Amino acid sequence: MININSKLNSKIFEKDVELVPTRKGFGEGLLIAGEKDEKIIGLCADLTESTQMHLFAKKFPERFIEIGVSEQNLATVASGVAAMGSLPVISSYAMFSPGRNWEQIRTTICYNDRKVLVAGNHTGVSVGPDGGTHQALEDIALMRVIPNLVVVSPCDAIEARKATIEALSSKITTPVYIRLGREKTPIITTEETPFEIGKVSVFYESKKPEVTIIATGSLVYNALVSARELEEDGVGTIVLNLSSIKPIDKKTIIENVQKTGAVVTVEEHQVAGGMGSAVAEVLGEFFPAPIEFIGVKDKFGQSGTMNELIEHYGMGVKDIKEAVMKVISRK
Repeated sequence: MININSKLNSKIFEKDVELVPTRKGFGEGLLIAGEKDEKIIGLCADLTESTQMHLFAKKFPERFIEIGVSEQNLATVASGVAAMGSLPVISSYAMFSPGRNWEQIRTTICYNDRKVLVAGNHTGVSVGPDGGTHQALEDIALMRVIPNLVVVSPCDAIEARKATIEALSSKITTPVYIRLGREKTPIITTEETPFEIGKVSVFYESKKPEVTIIATGSLVYNALVSARELEEDGVGTIVLNLSSIKPIDKKTIIENVQKTGAVVTVEEHQVAGGMGSAVAEVLGEFFPAPIEFIGVKDKFGQSGTMNELIEHYGMGVKDIKEAVMKVISRK
């Protein structure tokens, strides 16, 4: 059953649940943060509307810089802006930032520990018709290995807004990468849902859970639907929303896996090096348990609708339920 303390959207399992892209939450969060802090500067690589940075650019044109199609320059300029005391936010498609400018993010931003918010848009296969060249399936792996860098993957637009605001607050002193999607996805949380970078949220817990499902990004929704259907079939689960991939909440993960003794991780990303790998590292050190990974398995993306691609690459509700039953058999 839904954890009442998580205060999720009451319409989450209804057909008319609201759909909003996480990139919109980022744009709204940037605007709110910018209204409160004049040090915030927006920089974009010729994709202002696609990344939803146009909201900030329109309100604060004197604090917005259009870098153009020059993602490596985007990162280095941001580092310089941060060195001069401002708080830069850079946005582009994730295939280009951090895909094209990873070394500049690593060396000019993170090595120097400059506080810059890097917004990677159009992640995962759900980018759809743009095809494999534009579907960032490797960005979590790329970013979580860089020292000094926080990595956040919001589950919906509301959480994306909260994450953006917190990343730009005085509470966070290091660079941050936020992972965002293009397509509209279900609103899972509410304004009252607790959120904090560095913390895992328990969204669902059956009375007698047998498997812990740990999900990130928009696929948290599929994880919740799977949990509900499994419970109807007599299989109990716990669902964790792991939006803060780095720093990772080891304590909460371990506590909830100890309750079940088995894990399924769910992410719209390559299985290798992604959120599931981060979870496996924690469990390998502190509480080894059988684990199944839902994600893209060593393949490039391709053109198609969001739902077609999620199903094709084995990230649908049916796939999660099958992984749950498989990992139970390994306990």
